[in-house]
Amino acid sequence: MLLYTILGLLIHLVFFASIFDIYFTSPLVHGMTPQFTPLPPPAKRLVLFVADGLRADKLYELDENGNTRAPFIRNIIMHEGSWGISHTRVPTESRPGHVALIAGFYEDVSAVAKGASGNHVFAHNYDAYSEDFGAQDATKLDTWVFDNVKEFFHAARNNQSLFSKLNEDKIVFFLHLLGIDTNGHAHRPSSREYLNNIKIVDEGLKEIVSTLKDFYGNDGKTAFIFTADHGMTDWGSHGAGHPLETCTPFVTWGAGIKYPQKVLAQKFDDTYLQEWKLENWKRQDVNQADVAPLMAALIGVPFPLNSVGTLPVDILNSTDLFKAESMFTNAVQILEQFKVKMALKKEATLPFLFTPFNSLSDSKQINILRKARSYIKQKKYDEAVSLCKELINLALKGLSYYHTYDRFFLAFNVVLGFVGWTSYASLLIIKSHCNLTRGVSKEVKKPSHLLSCSFIAVGVLLALFLLIQACPWTYYIYCLLPLPVWYAVLREFPVIQGLVTLLLTFPPSHFVGYLLLFILGVEVLVLSFFYRYMLTAGLIAFAGWPFITPLWTRAKSTSLSWIFFCLLLAVFPLMPVVGRKPNIFLVVGAGLLVLLLSLFVVTSVLKRKDSLVSEELVLHLLQMLSTVLSICVVYGTHNSLLKKQGLPLINQVVSWIILASSFVMPLLSPLILFDRLFSILVSSMSTYLLLSTGYEALFPLVLSCLMFVWIHMEQETLPQSVVFCKQKVSSIQFTYNTDITQFRDLYLDDIRRAFFLVFFLMTAFFGTGNIASINSFDLASVYCFLTVFSPYMMGALMMWKILIPFALVMCAFEAVQLTTQLSSKSLFLMVINISDIMALHFFFLIKDYGSWLDIGISISHYVIVMSMTIFLVFLNGLAQMLTTKKLKLCGRPKSHLT
Repeated sequence: MLLYTILGLLIHLVFFASIFDIYFTSPLVHGMTPQFTPLPPPAKRLVLFVADGLRADKLYELDENGNTRAPFIRNIIMHEGSWGISHTRVPTESRPGHVALIAGFYEDVSAVAKGASGNHVFAHNYDAYSEDFGAQDATKLDTWVFDNVKEFFHAARNNQSLFSKLNEDKIVFFLHLLGIDTNGHAHRPSSREYLNNIKIVDEGLKEIVSTLKDFYGNDGKTAFIFTADHGMTDWGSHGAGHPLETCTPFVTWGAGIKYPQKVLAQKFDDTYLQEWKLENWKRQDVNQADVAPLMAALIGVPFPLNSVGTLPVDILNSTDLFKAESMFTNAVQILEQFKVKMALKKEATLPFLFTPFNSLSDSKQINILRKARSYIKQKKYDEAVSLCKELINLALKGLSYYHTYDRFFLAFNVVLGFVGWTSYASLLIIKSHCNLTRGVSKEVKKPSHLLSCSFIAVGVLLALFLLIQACPWTYYIYCLLPLPVWYAVLREFPVIQGLVTLLLTFPPSHFVGYLLLFILGVEVLVLSFFYRYMLTAGLIAFAGWPFITPLWTRAKSTSLSWIFFCLLLAVFPLMPVVGRKPNIFLVVGAGLLVLLLSLFVVTSVLKRKDSLVSEELVLHLLQMLSTVLSICVVYGTHNSLLKKQGLPLINQVVSWIILASSFVMPLLSPLILFDRLFSILVSSMSTYLLLSTGYEALFPLVLSCLMFVWIHMEQETLPQSVVFCKQKVSSIQFTYNTDITQFRDLYLDDIRRAFFLVFFLMTAFFGTGNIASINSFDLASVYCFLTVFSPYMMGALMMWKILIPFALVMCAFEAVQLTTQLSSKSLFLMVINISDIMALHFFFLIKDYGSWLDIGISISHYVIVMSMTIFLVFLNGLAQMLTTKKLKLCGRPKSHLT
């Protein structure tokens, strides 16, 4: 079984990694010739201001008094330059946004780090500790930039070397303004802090523009662009594709930029113009990647080699010849990428298998370029620009075609491996618990030598095929992996034969009924990824379970508890996503409920008269102290941040101590089922309170209550012949788990138990939010631990918050398998199978078309299910450790094990 688990983990890691080769490969190619406009540029220098996290609506809208928050920018829009909305793409994060703005392509996911490099790039920045979400004034991040830039130009007047460098052509000044993003995360975009930060940025822009004009003697050769890398939701997060995250401001003015154009009417799909009172000033929207070719054209540098942006020529204030030549350069630059991509794919594919992109053949490329050049010579500039745009669109489609050329081939092999693995796991479960090979002869049971040779021959031929095409080493894994998996499946032919014989004995109506019920259950699980209320529907259906079984008459009080907690838990998926409506009093209330439950347990412990009372009492008092400290830290930290006094050091230290102790406390409790599970709950809740901002603090508590009832319900469903039915759940010890050597045969109820577990895991994941969307995360959740921006640490803490309910369900699962006397390995394999079927479902739902939100979500769903399957292996081990291991206190013997 250990070997099977290791192999299963490796196979799932391969399936997980396959998505990156199929959908996340780097779009970058190399070997293109740099292209630049062969005419003098309108500007000598360019200043790029990027206000991190600035929403378009918050900049452009008027306040409640009808006044603008950004008078300088408003004046630019009305008297000096062009404006519009810059549409970003998923993921709406800082690095991808800046890559798109400066390099012109959307996130090379194969590169995990980028930075300024080369002797022509000079950077000056503050340290990471300055980005503190609990700081008194985050606007200092922006004023620091403005002050240092002004000092920089002042110092240049007395430094001849620096003065000479600054007076060269083709210079770009990049000012990154982080204060707005920091205030947005800490206080929300509608807060006074966020809106006031916009005013400060506007004033700073005015000062910097004035400084540059003075330094360069008003030579009129400076171009300015003001934009943002991404926006922000109303609840202070970003990363997904909500319009509030993808719509950022775009204002440009100066050398080479058109002056404002008054219009009578404009047509857009939104109502922003009327809301912002800008309906009479021409709005010119751009895609974020379009900014890169615009900057290149303005200062006369080569267009970024891998840019996929289209030059917004309507913004340029230059001759029609310059516009046409710049557009022609843009088209040739993108066409160069297409030609290199096609050549690489053609070299790596056998001639009779290569299928070119027919919409842009070599002859068509030549004809379009020749015709565009002819239009320019004939001074038909509008026709030339239109033709170049057509060529760009075709080249971009061709790039996508060759980028996804191997997608079907790889996907087919991954699906083949998925189906094979799921089949093998199912056969392994059936083989372990059902004697289906009793009537099969030994000759049939032995694997055929011909079968082995056939698979080896296919593997050799496939490897040669990949070798000839010079495929990456990962292709060998994806293509060859299904062979041993399917060989293992076919080796179990006697089991397959016995299973078919058994199924033929079932009435067809029963078989179809069970199959449809299983499909319906899986579809509900899949739909819960898209619609949280499907979890509510499922929990309501679960509440009716006792009425269709003997449970209602056999255990009425337990059934009533089941119904109550199912309906109570069903409320959570209907609540707003966590973080959007914080309420610290609900967090404190959840802590008080935990204390109340702990007092009840302590009272029951005091009534006992055994040697373990004092040990248990000390443990419960320590856990209660931990809960009290959590409540105090949450409340104190909340008040401190409201007063802008930052995170108190004592609160931070206590938070980390509580987090560390939550791993140890459960291991000190007795191994009696109820005692151990309650200890795990209280310890987990102490940490969860510190990571909560509102109603979600109650979620693990309600979920755990339902899990306790579930354990009792499952015991009531068993036949009276099962040993543990004669023993109360409260007296069962987790140590019995290691003593079970003979497990019973499988029942249909066991498939239902596995489905229940998967459903509860989905509820644990999505009950208080949609983790398929990056913007569901609220940074305020980690403020008891740290407020200084640290993406990896903050991400780890938020993932731990997600995994706490997950771990509670897994520990309950350990108890269920113990009380039902079924091998945890078999139940676990059934759960993995259901998860794999869901993963296969999402694999087919992955999109590479439509909106970027749809594409991003479709991929994230698959990643989440695969991650869950992999995490299940580790969490199953964690649950077993938490439920079966015990630490000694002061060297005392574990008398309850004797």
